[in-house]
Amino acid sequence: MKNKRLIFFVVGFLIVFSLSTFAESTKLKSIGQYTFVRIRGEVPTQEVMKRLVDRYAGDIKYGFDLASAGDLYLLFMAQLKSETFEEKSLPVGDKLMWMLFRSQGKVKVARDIEWAGKAPLEVFAFNVKKNNKAYEFVMPRPCGNIALRSITALEVPVPSAVCMLAVSPAKVNLKDMVTVDMSGSQYTMSMEVDVIGPDGRKITTHSFTPDAAKKQTSFDQPGVYTFKGRAMSEKGVASTNPCEAKVIVNGPPTCSLKTSCLPCKDFVGKPVAIDASGSADPDGIVARADFAITDQTGNPVDKFTDSEAPFVWDKVFDKPGSYVVTVVVTDDFGAVSESCRVVLDVTQKRLFLLIEGGPGVLRGTYTAMLWARAGLLYKIVPDTLDFILSFGGGIPLMAKPWTSFVMGNALLNVHVGPAFFLAGGLGFSTKEQTTRKGGIDLVGEAGVDLFKVNSSVGSIFFELRAPVLTSERSFEKHHKLLLGLRCIF
Repeated sequence: MKNKRLIFFVVGFLIVFSLSTFAESTKLKSIGQYTFVRIRGEVPTQEVMKRLVDRYAGDIKYGFDLASAGDLYLLFMAQLKSETFEEKSLPVGDKLMWMLFRSQGKVKVARDIEWAGKAPLEVFAFNVKKNNKAYEFVMPRPCGNIALRSITALEVPVPSAVCMLAVSPAKVNLKDMVTVDMSGSQYTMSMEVDVIGPDGRKITTHSFTPDAAKKQTSFDQPGVYTFKGRAMSEKGVASTNPCEAKVIVNGPPTCSLKTSCLPCKDFVGKPVAIDASGSADPDGIVARADFAITDQTGNPVDKFTDSEAPFVWDKVFDKPGSYVVTVVVTDDFGAVSESCRVVLDVTQKRLFLLIEGGPGVLRGTYTAMLWARAGLLYKIVPDTLDFILSFGGGIPLMAKPWTSFVMGNALLNVHVGPAFFLAGGLGFSTKEQTTRKGGIDLVGEAGVDLFKVNSSVGSIFFELRAPVLTSERSFEKHHKLLLGLRCIF
């Protein structure tokens, strides 16, 4: 019994002497007495490594937990399986952070160890990387103890900046806002965008940061604008990936305006062609023309929108006056031109030719006749009061004593409403029978306009001609009733 106690005491003393208590910067002078696992042969083979993984996995995990390095266990085991190791010689004085060893069959850990042997320590080195740190493990051969030699911070490579540029919308009108967005750029401290004009010259440079990666801009000239971006990394290195976008700035159309008459003399009631067909768009097509007419005081008179070429408005002016005609045209992208303007003086024709004729009856026996006249109509007050002067004749449809005769009128014609009219005045008639005498007549008319084509008018009317009463011309024997068709042109 005493001998066994002595043996245990000596063994304990040797452990303390050999390791000088691992907890206090132990100087390790020899290796192989307290092996964690034993590796046979000069260099570990695949079978040896597999045996370590399969046979001692539990002991290794226990030891890593004991060394407060449990998070490195799986990484270390994967390194053993991969057989990726390096043969090294640790010089005398080299230090280990901790080492797993086995004493009396139990896994233990010693810390802060210094190799104090007489020769360099031959080891197998394994590198494990985690969280930007490199953990170097060594296994002295042939004892197979596992030790952590060092922890080294890895230099984290700064990734290259990636430039991402988006410009929207892809097509705009003049002075519309364009959004330049570089928020998709990665690994960058700052960004820049050069704006190149349609002529190839740089207009400006916009600067961005990751926190302020969007800006808006606008353009006052049409054309294709190019945006060339670049992103700068933390080290100030510019991105190299393509980073470019384009925006088309739509040019507005130009309007053209002309009229079929200028001035428009005697054009009341006649169509005036207001023509915008000469309008053009530099980078598209003209899609719409908006016409407007105002009077001299600026009051609106009429308007018209034409959405089909050739953009011509046939406008009929009902009244004379000085009118301002304007047009603006819109292209297929919604850009609007400046206004084109024409001042149009429209005058009204006042003197017209007329012809009229039809059937009638002559008092006596109410003999039928045919008659016709030609003359002039003068508009004293347009559409209100006219003066009519006409001259012609009639032919009775019976023989003697009836005879052809001549007659004429001088009348004032009053318009009552849009189509009805009344007229009255003096006329004269030559004798319609060989036994009668001619003389002055009182003439009255009532009629209605049948049609109007531009300034021409067609009417039907009834006319009563009564003689100015004399001893030789009684109303009973000398009045006439006429039904007439009149054309004024």
